[in-house]
Amino acid sequence: MQHGIYYAYWEREWDGDYKYYIKKAAALGFDILEIAAGPLPEYTKNQMKELRQCAKEHGVRLTVGYGPAPENNIASPDAAVRAHALEFYKALFERMEKIGSDLIGGALYSCWPIDYHELIDKKGDWERGIEGIAKMGKAAAQYGIQTLGLECLNRFENHVINTAKEGAQFVKNVRELEKEAVNVKVMLDTFHMNIEEESIGNAIRTAGELLGHFHTGECNRMVPGAGRMPWKEISDALKEIHYSGTVVMEPFVIPGGQVGKDIRIWREIVPDISENALDGDAKRALEFQRRILET
Repeated sequence: MQHGIYYAYWEREWDGDYKYYIKKAAALGFDILEIAAGPLPEYTKNQMKELRQCAKEHGVRLTVGYGPAPENNIASPDAAVRAHALEFYKALFERMEKIGSDLIGGALYSCWPIDYHELIDKKGDWERGIEGIAKMGKAAAQYGIQTLGLECLNRFENHVINTAKEGAQFVKNVRELEKEAVNVKVMLDTFHMNIEEESIGNAIRTAGELLGHFHTGECNRMVPGAGRMPWKEISDALKEIHYSGTVVMEPFVIPGGQVGKDIRIWREIVPDISENALDGDAKRALEFQRRILET
């Protein structure tokens, strides 16, 4: 397994100095730094080159996370929005190739977070999403993108794919439509599974060989090992399906800013949110995660 952390653990905005966090991730012992896709379209060629070089020098793999903006909703009922979204993703995949990243995960089949004040059409969003993701998977392959992780989100953040069963079926439908979209995979997150699944272990088993990316964190969004998540059950299930891929922790403990607003963090989740304290918590969580998932 390769273990990583999402840069936004330390940030209040969906942006940051990724080179700074590459160095931090390396110093703490992580294999991966997951970054947000949002800022990448604004990067210059030189910035992308520097980011790739920095990751290479520090032995850190870059993965990308994205909560699509409404204008990039590949399942929108508006054909013009769907066309715009596909072009956005093609440009994003090209930039991912330039920074040396071959994995992206999130609600790529929709947008995030969903505005539930609007009319919800799950059947239509599901069908349009399958068609759009099939096109995206084929386009991504041209840029060496090996994994498009379709994240199964809880009901409060999205309505299209809430469970591993839905995620697996969606991926199968995409692959039936587009044979080249073998890079389209299920993405699971312990936080969301804790809300939606009857059994977290069985959810992992349901994803099985389709599982392409895995997020970890506690039910209150603290670092792994600091809460009540059933880690042995999770570990046993991952071993049973022979999962040896990417495992990225995605804790959120700092209120404020757009991150705090979108994730609904209204209080300081941990007693000390200083950078040194957060670093210490992350390092201990990494040691815990390696021990529990690999031993």
